[in-house]
Amino acid sequence: MKRSLVKYKNSKFNLFISKHKKYAPLLFFIAGFTWDSLTLGRIDRLYDIIILCAYMILLTVSIYFFNLVDSEKWKTSFIQKYGHYLPLAIQFFLGGLSSAYVIYFSRSVSLSKTASFFIILVVLLFANEVFKKRVSNKYLQFSAYFFVNFTFLSFFLPIILKEMNTTIFLISGAISLASTFVLIILVYSTSLSARTEITKWKMVSMIFGIYLLINIFYYFKLIPPVPLALDKGLVAYNIEKEDNSYIVSYEIDEWYIFWRDHKINFNRNSNQPVYVFTSIFAPTDLTKKIYHLWKWYDPNTEEWQNLDKIGFNIVGGRDEGYRGYSYKNNVIDGEWKVEVITDEDLVLGVVDFNIKTSNSTKKHRRITRKF
Repeated sequence: MKRSLVKYKNSKFNLFISKHKKYAPLLFFIAGFTWDSLTLGRIDRLYDIIILCAYMILLTVSIYFFNLVDSEKWKTSFIQKYGHYLPLAIQFFLGGLSSAYVIYFSRSVSLSKTASFFIILVVLLFANEVFKKRVSNKYLQFSAYFFVNFTFLSFFLPIILKEMNTTIFLISGAISLASTFVLIILVYSTSLSARTEITKWKMVSMIFGIYLLINIFYYFKLIPPVPLALDKGLVAYNIEKEDNSYIVSYEIDEWYIFWRDHKINFNRNSNQPVYVFTSIFAPTDLTKKIYHLWKWYDPNTEEWQNLDKIGFNIVGGRDEGYRGYSYKNNVIDGEWKVEVITDEDLVLGVVDFNIKTSNSTKKHRRITRKF
């Protein structure tokens, strides 16, 4: 064993790592994000579930063993000899989880309401790059661990249970609280440095503070409803169902408007209905009630008026999302938007458009597409 250890210390790989040690955190951060971007696909895919579960388990193990490095009991063990790599492991798994959340939540985020929680995830992702400098801070360790743990369970349980509601969210919070405190107790009971550095009431206050903050975000509908995601949303002139396909006629915008499928200015003929088509991704066998909430901006009151709320059930499993549409006949000119929401009023996305009525027969840049 000693001969192998000496051989490793003198190896080119170890010398290279030691020489470029200051760049290691950045490289591990980039590696974690790049790997997830290239490999993660559907949130309910077996590969994705295995990867995220592995990240959570290995992050838990890494934090536990990292806090044992200074213990006399482990002085001659494998843990202490290779313990200086554990901060990199913690950073890699935190980076992997954070980047996965950014990838998944970006597919579901609505810039109108839930962007604030998404911004927190992005900040956590980039803050992880400098996390190594403060990784020995026990409060930072367990606060970050609890946050990624709660976030993971909030979309993992709906995938497993095929159900998504407030009760499932509360159960996710309870399990993440319990598992985090179990880890803290294990570390506290076995690590002298933990008992020296951790003030119990302060640690408990920080964990419950984060728990309360996430629940406040949920209460005010500021958390994207992952694992659901709005895959497509557009305003259309006509929609017909043909066999198992939807034939949608809509107007496209200029080529450089790449972030929106439809043209925001809807040129409507008199008495013509306005359609809104959506496709919503949901994990396999997950059923959920979805609503199209039609809103019109009243320039007199300078407020959005709720006009219609049209609901339909979706069933998950289709790669391109569950398709559905709603339409409205009695519309007036002005600013409109259709919020795609859940039973809990969580916003999946928003379809914005401006209606202008005219008798022109010009079809502009109208296309017909099959979904």
